[in-house]
Amino acid sequence: MTSPISSLLVANRGEIAVRIFRTARDLGLATVAVHSDPDADALHVRAADAAVRLPGAAPADTYLRGDLIIKAALAAGADAVHPGYGFLSENADFARQVQDSGLTWIGPPPEAIEAMASKTRAKELMRAAGVPLLDPVDPAAATSADLPLLLKAAAGGGGRGMRVVRDLDALEEALHAASAEAASAFGDGEVFAEPYVERGRHVEVQILADAHGTVWALGTRDCSLQRRHQKVIEEAPAPGLPDTLRERLHTAAVAAARAVSYRGAGTVEFLVTADGRPYFLEMNTRLQVEHPVTEAVFGLDLVALQLRVAEGAVLPPSPPEPTGHAVEARLYAEDPAQDWRPQTGVLHTLDIPGRVRVDTGFTGGDTVGVHYDPMLAKVVAHAPTRAEAVRALAHALAGARIHGLTTNRALLVGSLRHPEFTAAQLDTGFYDRHLTTLTRTAPDAGTAALAAALAEAAPAPDASLAARLGGWRNLRSQPQTRRYTTAGTEYEVQYHPVDHPGVRVLSAERHLVTLEVDGIRRMFHVKRNSNSTEVYVDSPLGAHTLTLVPRFPDPQDRTEPGSLLAPMPGTVVRVAEGLTPGTAVTAGQPLLWLEAMKMEHRILAPASGTLTALHAVTGQQVEFGALLAVVQEEPLS
Repeated sequence: MTSPISSLLVANRGEIAVRIFRTARDLGLATVAVHSDPDADALHVRAADAAVRLPGAAPADTYLRGDLIIKAALAAGADAVHPGYGFLSENADFARQVQDSGLTWIGPPPEAIEAMASKTRAKELMRAAGVPLLDPVDPAAATSADLPLLLKAAAGGGGRGMRVVRDLDALEEALHAASAEAASAFGDGEVFAEPYVERGRHVEVQILADAHGTVWALGTRDCSLQRRHQKVIEEAPAPGLPDTLRERLHTAAVAAARAVSYRGAGTVEFLVTADGRPYFLEMNTRLQVEHPVTEAVFGLDLVALQLRVAEGAVLPPSPPEPTGHAVEARLYAEDPAQDWRPQTGVLHTLDIPGRVRVDTGFTGGDTVGVHYDPMLAKVVAHAPTRAEAVRALAHALAGARIHGLTTNRALLVGSLRHPEFTAAQLDTGFYDRHLTTLTRTAPDAGTAALAAALAEAAPAPDASLAARLGGWRNLRSQPQTRRYTTAGTEYEVQYHPVDHPGVRVLSAERHLVTLEVDGIRRMFHVKRNSNSTEVYVDSPLGAHTLTLVPRFPDPQDRTEPGSLLAPMPGTVVRVAEGLTPGTAVTAGQPLLWLEAMKMEHRILAPASGTLTALHAVTGQQVEFGALLAVVQEEPLS
């Protein structure tokens, strides 16, 4: 009989650690956080009863050091360890070490983790259990008839070590790149190939098993909207599945769990073809990022159930009946229009209104660093119908105030309101088709710039009574000029107290401007932090981040034409083969690969010409804005 848990250490960070602590508090458990040096003041540390420092910054020195985490648990008096997801959550050796130290492991048996750790080994087990599979393809013997191919890392997940190959001539390079990325991310460079299913759906089944032979299949989730093979929007139940297919998925998921004597929470993932055929992808032997949509539909707390199962509890024979529909969106600090480039810096404001669940590891004023995943929050809506849940989630995100960093918020809102999504026409190629449309600059940036200029000119709250009462009547009669940029476009605003084409100024204060635009009254919330050129304007027309253009540009801001600057802090993981000063390059050619925030980013030649300088070498740590290389553009003939 397993002893009851009294104190829980979470071997993780960010929103999942905060979420687990919330349940632990509800159950009366003491909580222990671990943290790297950059996370010393992070929300998950502030949310715990006690915290233990893991010296260093990089994951390899901190959250991936199982020995330090176990030492921290014992020193803090914890009697159980929850791994969350990512980091060591699917590391069988760590699970064994936790148990060997006399601590309770909140997860499946190490043997089950081990069995599913290699996707190639997992597929062999699933084939024996009768779970439907795609036939593997030997890359060395692949022909054009096998195309397109999907290369996948045998270990790990999250889209790392994954490549789609549509041309046999590109296969060798893709294999090399996928293997290198997998080795860097997981310490295992094994890669396998299988047919790539065009316009397939990513559908998964949440399972929960106890140590007494009961296995629950907690419905389906659709996770088809993905970027770089990483999920962006998830929902439960997966819409539009015939009952026969849904039952087949449930049966296959339970068979997969029983094949490895599973215990605890896990997810069995499938690829469903356009004609409704399911194929096993992998089993995640941990809690999933998207678990809240299942919790909402079934009215369960999966973390609480994980803890109870670890204590030896017996599950009822069947789970509760599901109700309604839930949709989750992952809010990232990234720029979808710039190759999903992650963002770092201070998150000044994070305010998401509405009747939605927000799981986050940040509050306003926190800093988003370079070492970890750029997800800011998960936002979840639950309603009686899918249409109501989608509408509620889109409305909450559209009304959110998120200041300080570029995010994918506009992309999420556009995705949720896209005709294909609202009609539940889901497949993994959604962003391949619609990314350009979904990342266009929000409309009415000019009106937002006007509101920003009016707010800047408004009297300060501590101005004299005469100045405040005088309002706009005391302003000079000549229009004033301000210039702002947003998304690469410059707006020059000539503003006047009351006279603007199609716009009437109803009121203007430092943080709130009310305008009548083409006969419609709208309020614009304006925020500008002291000593900053960034101005944030939020209104029903959209959210805009504007940069005030200085009247006299700083000459030091100028850089040599053709300079390639590091778009973020990170590590140079590859330099194109044979690349040296004097090499001829073509526009769009990958020159360098930079790894930051768990993702690999290509640095491309900005134009065709000659590489005149190369300052980057493999393994080099670079800061934001560091000069990596210079390309001298060929003159037009």
